[in-house]
Amino acid sequence: MPTTARDRVRAELTTEITEAARRQLAEVGGAALSLRAVARELGMASSALYRYFPSRDDLLTRLILDAYADLGAVAEAADPPSAAPQQRWLEVCRAVRGWALAHPHEYALLYGTPVPGYRAPADTIAEATRVGVVLGRILGEAATAGLLPPAAGERDPGLVTADAVAVLGGEHPTLDDGVRVRALLAWSAVYGTISFELFGHFVGSVEDGSRYFDRAMGELATLIGL
Repeated sequence: MPTTARDRVRAELTTEITEAARRQLAEVGGAALSLRAVARELGMASSALYRYFPSRDDLLTRLILDAYADLGAVAEAADPPSAAPQQRWLEVCRAVRGWALAHPHEYALLYGTPVPGYRAPADTIAEATRVGVVLGRILGEAATAGLLPPAAGERDPGLVTADAVAVLGGEHPTLDDGVRVRALLAWSAVYGTISFELFGHFVGSVEDGSRYFDRAMGELATLIGL
């Protein structure tokens, strides 16, 4: 929390800048995001705005971090820990879809076409994996509770990173590399299904988006053994 008047003013102005940048994101997309346009909307000199965000990429990174944090918080709040694993999975996936439908421009910034010339810094990784951590926790707790089918013990060195193993339930006899591959496939398919709906690729194929999504997420849960 800002402790001085100067810090509070800086925090307030930073919030105003990011809110203006989100409005511009909705109008022109990430690739056309402009510090000058944001400064113009706020009635600021560009040189003054640069003291808060030295470059367009810094402003993009802030928008990306905020979006990942918001999405991650939604996923974490949606997980009912006392429910059955498949129900937990479905509730979290529904929450991710709901966030995407409510924030299509932020979702597109995270999972749509990459912004040319922009490379997200490493400090975005922790926020980017928060949804995966929730889904992985469901998988790991199902394994610990003895609710997953036996695994073959398959190991394939170099296939799945140690970081991914930690996210996808950790080490457990029923979580071999075959299960982890299916879990990564399911995790990516959650976003693929949402992207197809959000970007209009299900037009002519799916009549009821909500029903289709629930059915697809159920199939993915079965794929990983929940």
